[in-house]
Amino acid sequence: MEDFGPLFRTASRVSPKRGGSRLKLNTAGLFAGIGGLELGFHQAGHETALLCEIEPHANAVLRGKFPDSDLHEDVRRLKGLPKIDLLAAGFPCQDLSQAGKTAGIKGKNSGLVGEVFRLLEAGRRGPKWLLLENVPFMLQLDQGRAMTFLTKTLRELGYNWAYRTVDSRAFGLPQRRQRVILLASKTEDPRTILYCDDAGPPNDLTPREQKRVACGFYWTEGIRGLGWAVDAVPTLKGGSGIGIPSPPAIWMRHDDGEIVTPEIRDAERLQGFPADWTLQREQDGISSGRKAVAARWKLVGNAVSVPLAKWVGDRLASPGEFEDFEKSRKFGGGAWPPAACGIGKQVMRVDVSLWPLRVSAPHLADFLQYPTKPLSERATAGFLERTTRSQLRFSEGFVEAVTNHLERMRKSPEVAAPKTRRAKKRPAKA
Repeated sequence: MEDFGPLFRTASRVSPKRGGSRLKLNTAGLFAGIGGLELGFHQAGHETALLCEIEPHANAVLRGKFPDSDLHEDVRRLKGLPKIDLLAAGFPCQDLSQAGKTAGIKGKNSGLVGEVFRLLEAGRRGPKWLLLENVPFMLQLDQGRAMTFLTKTLRELGYNWAYRTVDSRAFGLPQRRQRVILLASKTEDPRTILYCDDAGPPNDLTPREQKRVACGFYWTEGIRGLGWAVDAVPTLKGGSGIGIPSPPAIWMRHDDGEIVTPEIRDAERLQGFPADWTLQREQDGISSGRKAVAARWKLVGNAVSVPLAKWVGDRLASPGEFEDFEKSRKFGGGAWPPAACGIGKQVMRVDVSLWPLRVSAPHLADFLQYPTKPLSERATAGFLERTTRSQLRFSEGFVEAVTNHLERMRKSPEVAAPKTRRAKKRPAKA
């Protein structure tokens, strides 16, 4: 192995610290959404001094859930930060997401990350930690230009940094949701937070097991992709640009082959929030009815999974010990890997999985607690038509199940009534 300095010389070994006291951090959250990061941090024992969120519905949620935190609406008008230990910023992903405008890090929305650096430079003594969160597509977009910009800026400001792509399924949620967590500090080693846990992915279900579990997909797709997820839903989305919620569909292939969509309360739970976390009173400025539900889907789809944040918060409270990974190697540029770090001027890719932990999870069908709704006749017909024009390969029996569902919807309008799911006795996945 090449000699990249004392931080990279030792043999590959990662272990947690033993017997150390937990640290309690005072945090601030920019682009806070509905407080996924903050709720996870609170569960890990940390406190939130300041929150900033411009979206009115999200702002109302934060006002109700974090009444003791100083709440601001526009990060561009925020002149400075209070005395804090950690600044978190899940900055807008619209310009970086594969489903978004892909305008890049300089786009109108994602470019607001510049406000984070402005606030860091504005104070005499900045926070010990900086945490950034965003979508993994930014590692590829424009040959990784977004991550190049972020890491170059951090290096110029004197920060060591590390990032890791993490899947929410690692924390017991039946949602396949990957996000990049970047930690930076001038005085601490972020690798002792992000890389000291690695459970590795679980074994895939056997073909026989797959035939007994529900599968999630996006009925809005069907030509070039499907968002297919076995025993999980695909990444929850914020909805369409015209305010229409886009919940994923679920093929209940063990239960008469129904095609259903989950209720908003289960969507909240799929992100690790308590049910009705986003439910607000009309006197808080939130309208009732269909528009309110669409607003809640948008809030949930844009949120950070709470257990992911708790894992980071737990490690910040009790860091592990990092000595090296045998497979760490110099990064030569281009699209960025799933995990990498920069200590001083040296940038290294790090071989860790998307699964820091491996928390047992219920099967997707057993996880759902609230009434599901059959996918509508119109949505089913549109999806089925797209499948006939695509060149995608579908799971055995799937297209037939969609066809049968469409026939049932056409023959029996009463089928559209919501149906409450009762959890069935099944062993949790390892």
